[in-house]
Amino acid sequence: MTVSDQVPTVRVTTAEAIVRYLIAQRIVVDGTEVPLFPGVLAIFGHGNVTSLGHSLEMHRDEIPVWRGQSEEGMGLAAAAFAKAMRRQQIMVCTSSIGPGATNFVTAAGVGMANRLPMLFISGDTFVSRLPDPVLQQVEHFGAPSTTVNDAFRPVVRYWDRITHPAQVLSSLPHAVSMLLDPGECGPAFLGLPQDVAADAYDYPVAFFAPQVRAIPRPRPDTEELAAAVRLLTSAQRPVIIAGGGVHYSRAEAELASFAEAHGIPVVETVAGKSSLLADHPRYVGPVGVTGADAANTACAEADLILAVGTRLQDFTTGSWTVFGPSTPIVSINAARYDAVKHVAVAVVGDAREGLTELSALLGDWCAPEQWSARGRTLRSELQDFVDGRCAADGVLPMSYAQVISAVHDAATPDDYVITAAGGLPGELNVNWMSKGIATFDCEYGFSCMGYEISGAWGVAFARTKGEVFALVGDGSYLMLNSDIYASVLSGKKFILVVLDNAGYAVIERLQVGKGGRSYNNMLRDSRGPGNDVRVDFRAHAEALGARAVAVESSEELAAALIEARAHDRTSVIVVQARESDWTPGGAFWQVGIPVTSELPTILEARADMDAGLAGQRRVK
Repeated sequence: MTVSDQVPTVRVTTAEAIVRYLIAQRIVVDGTEVPLFPGVLAIFGHGNVTSLGHSLEMHRDEIPVWRGQSEEGMGLAAAAFAKAMRRQQIMVCTSSIGPGATNFVTAAGVGMANRLPMLFISGDTFVSRLPDPVLQQVEHFGAPSTTVNDAFRPVVRYWDRITHPAQVLSSLPHAVSMLLDPGECGPAFLGLPQDVAADAYDYPVAFFAPQVRAIPRPRPDTEELAAAVRLLTSAQRPVIIAGGGVHYSRAEAELASFAEAHGIPVVETVAGKSSLLADHPRYVGPVGVTGADAANTACAEADLILAVGTRLQDFTTGSWTVFGPSTPIVSINAARYDAVKHVAVAVVGDAREGLTELSALLGDWCAPEQWSARGRTLRSELQDFVDGRCAADGVLPMSYAQVISAVHDAATPDDYVITAAGGLPGELNVNWMSKGIATFDCEYGFSCMGYEISGAWGVAFARTKGEVFALVGDGSYLMLNSDIYASVLSGKKFILVVLDNAGYAVIERLQVGKGGRSYNNMLRDSRGPGNDVRVDFRAHAEALGARAVAVESSEELAAALIEARAHDRTSVIVVQARESDWTPGGAFWQVGIPVTSELPTILEARADMDAGLAGQRRVK
């Protein structure tokens, strides 16, 4: 008796098996069963069009395919989608075998740094090697099994090359398990050689049966909780740092309840912003290099840090100078790797369950009222500071803070705002006072220029109410703008505000602020005869199918935002912005400054850097 006599099978191609398996995966979101993989972002080419593309076309109503304009853009859209969905649904991205695949690598880095689930499937060369070298194949003379897809290995959590159809039976369940693991979550990659994709195999029918998945909520160890309780109850000035893990655990309500019940001020990381509403009495503001003085002061005065769902990146910790060098840390995190950083007292587990169980053990314990009052004072100082920064001053061009204020005034609690690299993270992180829970995305784990537009397209797939506002600088716009057209083509609308200050101004700020001279960042000091030519961003966006307008004043911007909300497609609003008017504050940040230089300003900056390092926490 053969296996096929015992177990019902169906003979399909490897590519067809992958598509059927992905369709069969389900998950419950907000009480409704939905596809775990709701769609595919695809650019077809040789290596994925004739097999995988064919199967996707045959199942076009079960797993819709959306056409991207660049592979990097599709990957960034998938990352932003995953964050907007709080890791509960996952986009699939597929490409051809050569540059299409390598174009994904940057986006995979975004997913890896930010712990976001994304599934990449790229074509690969022939396992048989009979037609080698094929178009777009990069040959390694001493390692013939190496292809460009090996470039994904450092930037994904799961990597596999399917060299036999039966491997799908093992590889796909492992990949999906990782994508749903709260501690190990990140991108997954599958390389699909052309001959294997087209080959057929007798797969068990049960492999394609619908399966309702769930994201695990690992409970913390009782001894770890007990150690955390001992530290907390002995603290007089504890501070909570809320990270992205609060969103991914959907623990915002538990965070608010915990802070209220125990009188602890809360500061937020960039990834954790909008964990609390800005008017919450325990909210003190954003922490770190792109943070506000109020939050950084709270952390400096704290005698204990309770880190919830944060990987404690250098922009959060001020290169480990925001807290005192000996301030104890209790870290609740689903990833043990993150929980044990800097010899923290680790509470490894789900953020929601960890906060709930920790609160129960704390009982009636509350931080001293004097410290809770201190948090309220700092919160008031933050609001006064933001109000001052955002106030109109009658000077044109507008500052970043003033532009942000206009968008904030136009936004509702249902709207979502997204940005990434450049000057906007610091400005938006401080000056955007969250109106809705989980409505803010600043990609600052990988700080990827170009994320803003593609990410807004991805968020538009996730949001069922409200508008998506994307803020982008002129530098990022020029790097990756084609997904303006992708949004028009797909009908996934967002409102894009372009702030044009004629260059990479925030890097010029770092360059000059650390003793250097302005060079190769602003258009005015770039080499070549065309540095006085300015891009017409309005005309460019209009050519990509968007509704576009250029404005100057806050009144014009406010009117344009109202009009954009009424439009039926993506709108682009171009604003000239001040070259150098940055929100003051933030924390120390360690960067490499030369020890020797002919410029006295460089040597002075190096001396300041060395002095700042004196307060750096050294233990790892």
